[in-house]
Amino acid sequence: MDGKANGAKLRGKIAGPTNPMVTPILTDLYQFTMAYAYWKAGKHNERAVFDLYFRKNPFGGEYTVFAGLEECIRFIANFKFSEEEISFIQESLPPTCEDGFYDYLRGIDCSDVEVYAIPEGSVVFPKVPLMRVEGPVAVVQLLETPYVNLINYASLVATNAARHRFVAGKSKLLLEFGLRRAQGPDGGISASKYCYLGGFDATSNVAAGRLFGIPLRGTHSHAFVSSFMSPDEIVEKSLRRYDGSSVCEDFVSLVQMWLNKIKWSNLLRGIFGETNQSELAAFTSYALAFPGNFLALVDTYDVMRSGVPNFCAVALALNEMGYKAVGIRLDSGDLAYLSCEARKFFISVEKEFGVSGFGKTNITASNDLNEETLDALNKQGHEVDAYGIGTYLVTCYAQAALGCVFKLVEINNQPRIKLSEDVTKVSIPCKKRSFRLYGKEGYPLVDIMTGENEPPPKTGERILCRHPFNESKRAYVVPQRVEELLKCFWPGSPDKEREELLPLKDIRDRCIHQLEQMRPDHMRRLNPTPYKVSVSAKLYDFIHFLWLNEAPVGELQ
Repeated sequence: MDGKANGAKLRGKIAGPTNPMVTPILTDLYQFTMAYAYWKAGKHNERAVFDLYFRKNPFGGEYTVFAGLEECIRFIANFKFSEEEISFIQESLPPTCEDGFYDYLRGIDCSDVEVYAIPEGSVVFPKVPLMRVEGPVAVVQLLETPYVNLINYASLVATNAARHRFVAGKSKLLLEFGLRRAQGPDGGISASKYCYLGGFDATSNVAAGRLFGIPLRGTHSHAFVSSFMSPDEIVEKSLRRYDGSSVCEDFVSLVQMWLNKIKWSNLLRGIFGETNQSELAAFTSYALAFPGNFLALVDTYDVMRSGVPNFCAVALALNEMGYKAVGIRLDSGDLAYLSCEARKFFISVEKEFGVSGFGKTNITASNDLNEETLDALNKQGHEVDAYGIGTYLVTCYAQAALGCVFKLVEINNQPRIKLSEDVTKVSIPCKKRSFRLYGKEGYPLVDIMTGENEPPPKTGERILCRHPFNESKRAYVVPQRVEELLKCFWPGSPDKEREELLPLKDIRDRCIHQLEQMRPDHMRRLNPTPYKVSVSAKLYDFIHFLWLNEAPVGELQ
C-alpha cells in the first residue's frame, strides 16, 4: 500500500475536526504566498522537518500540559481543499500566480506527511518538540498556523486547569463554569474539553458534554430564586417517596413544618428569624422538580439568615421522603467564613434531628474564583467541597498565550538553524529524538534531545546532559529509566506503526498520572525549581558549529 492509499484508508477511520471551521484555509495568508513561491521555484516537494515547541512555561510555573494533538491529527487526516476554497485562494493571491499552482493545491492530501508527537496529556517543557512534522516543504508550511492554533490555547488552558487542581487539592470537586465568559463558542467548547483533560471533574457546558462525554453539572441561578414571590405560587405540591411507596400530598407544608422545627430547635434557636418566603418557595419548587438532585443557590438574599435555613428545611423534608439533598452553592461574600458557618449549621442540624451525614452536606463555592483565591481560602481555612470556576480559568486571564512556534530544523537532510540576538529564540537544528530520564526516586530528572542517528540513552549508563546554549551548565546523569517522548501519530508510509488516539478520559488519566509523578518542588505555585532540558554532548557541539558557520562575521573599521 502506498502513502496515498494508506492516507485514504486512515481518513476513513479518523473523524474530522470538532470545529467545522478548522479547514485548510484556517491559516495566515503568508502560508499560501510561501507555498506559491516554493512551487514557482520548484522547491515545493523538498523534504522538510519542522519542530513545534514553546519557549517558556506559562503562569510563572515550571511545567506545561500538552493538549490539542487529537484535533491536529483529525485535521491532517481530513486535509483537502474544496473547489470553493481554491477559488477563494485564487481571488486572494495576485492575478500573476499561475493556474498550475491551484491544480497543485487540489492534489494535496498530506499522505506524504509524517507527524511525531509527545502523547497528549503529557507534562512537557520548553524547547523540547511537542510535535515533529516531516513532509514536502510547501505542504508542511500550510500546516503551521492551524497546528499552532490548535495546540496553543489547548495546552495553555489545560495547564491552567492543572494548576487550579494542584492548589485546590485532590479531594475537591472542580467544576468548569466558563462558557458564558469564554472567547466565543469555540473558546467555550475548547475550554470545557481541555479543562477536563487538565483535571476538572465536570462542566456546565451541555454541548461539550455531548461532544466529549464530560460529566455535566449545574443547578439554578439567582433569577430562578427571585422569580418566586410566595409559596402560594406552587400549584403542584405532591411528591412521591423515593421508593414509590407513598405520596406526600402537600410537600410545601412539610417544608414549612421543618423550617419551624429548625427555628425553635435547642441548638439553632436565635441564629435566624423569619426567612425570605419567596426564596423558600423557589427552593421548594426546585426540589419538587429535582428531588434527587437538589442543590440550592443560597446567597440571593442572606446566606445565614435565610438561604441556609431555607435549604435545610427543604433538605430535611426531602430526607423524610427518602431523598438526599446534594448541597448548597455560595456565589458571593466571604466564602471562607460563610462555608464554615454553613458547616456548623449543618452539623447542628444533624445533632438536633439525628439525620446521619447531614453535617457533611456538600458546599460549592463560585464567584470569579482563580488560583490565588483558592490559595487564600486554603490559608484562611474553609469548608468548601467543590469549586465552580469560570472567567479566570477559561480566558487564561493570567497569561494571554503559550507562545508556540513552528520552526524549520532540516530540509533535504541539511540541518537549519534560526539565529537571534535573543538566545532564547535560537532554534535547535536537525531532526531529533527526545528522551525523559528518571532518577532513583522515580521522578523525571531531565529531558534530553539527541541527533536522530545518535545511540539513545540507556538505563544505568552515565550520560552527559548539556544546556543547549550555556556552556557552564552541564551534568552527568545515570538514569534508572529512559522514556522516548516522540511517537508516530500520522504515518505517511504504510510500513510505520501509528499510535492510536485515546478517548478523552484516558488522556485525562495520563495527565493526572504524569503530574503526580513530578517532583514536588517543580510543581509548587511560588518559586518552583526549574526542570532541566538538555541536549547530548554531540548535539551541543553541532549546534554551536552550525551557529558559528551561519552567523555573519562583523568587520570593524
